[in-house]
Amino acid sequence: MLAVGLGNPGSAYSGTLHNVGADVVALLASRHGGALRPDRCHSLSGEVRVDGPGGERRLALAFPQTFMNDSGRAVRLLIRRFGVDDLARLVVVHDELDLPVGAVKVKLGGGLAGHNGLRSIKAHLHSDDFARVRIGIGKPPGGKERGAEHVLKVPAKKTRAELDVSIETAADAVECILNEGVAAAQNLFNASRD
Repeated sequence: MLAVGLGNPGSAYSGTLHNVGADVVALLASRHGGALRPDRCHSLSGEVRVDGPGGERRLALAFPQTFMNDSGRAVRLLIRRFGVDDLARLVVVHDELDLPVGAVKVKLGGGLAGHNGLRSIKAHLHSDDFARVRIGIGKPPGGKERGAEHVLKVPAKKTRAELDVSIETAADAVECILNEGVAAAQNLFNASRD
């Protein structure tokens, strides 16, 4: 399985709301003794082994180094590199304006909720049949038209603390998808969290 955490590259974007997906992939690499290194797929990527009920499984991890709006270019190369022939084995971890801060939901296919990173991936893969782990960052005050400004800001301390918990939860969700499948992860994470 391949888990791709969306975000923008560079220190200027580190810690912003838009980069929570990338934070999840970095956490998974650290949690399983792996590292993300520059590759030829315009990404930082690596592989880890994750213990689960069925034994040890391989998990490829990547953070595209294209900007968010061009994520699909890297993802198309990554699925070839890691031999992902079933898009249900591609998990995209991303921020979600339509969920309250701290909420984590698992989804397979469906709408893009105006997310430019997802739109780029769908355009490059000609499909939206990939799994998503969505991390709520809340709507900006003043509505969606202020969304670009909202996602690129560094959150306040209280929000950061909530997001740190949801990043851990999202990493758990990726592991659950790897070990038990998308349906099991939806049952566990979508039912137990608002």
